[in-house]
Amino acid sequence: MSVKIIIKRKVPKDMEKELLPLIKKLRILTTKQPGYISGETMNRADKPGQSLVISTWQSVEDWERWANSPQRKAIQGKIDALLGEKTEYEVYGHTH
Repeated sequence: MSVKIIIKRKVPKDMEKELLPLIKKLRILTTKQPGYISGETMNRADKPGQSLVISTWQSVEDWERWANSPQRKAIQGKIDALLGEKTEYEVYGHTH
């Protein structure tokens, strides 16, 4: 069963340039992970500075393996440090 991972971040305007290389690196590495299907990034139209990533994975286990990997944790730690707060995650699956 595939799952959707919702990732929410608040990005202050003055942090965009510093954050962009980290986000790009994370995105490139994510696309190479086993179980990754697709992803899209959107910026909130009515509230600048809020972004949403929706990624699709073959299973929760595939997502968790990547989310808990040392490589991802290192990059995510830098992102959270720049933003001054933790990135929010939500995991959604299909109901039967």
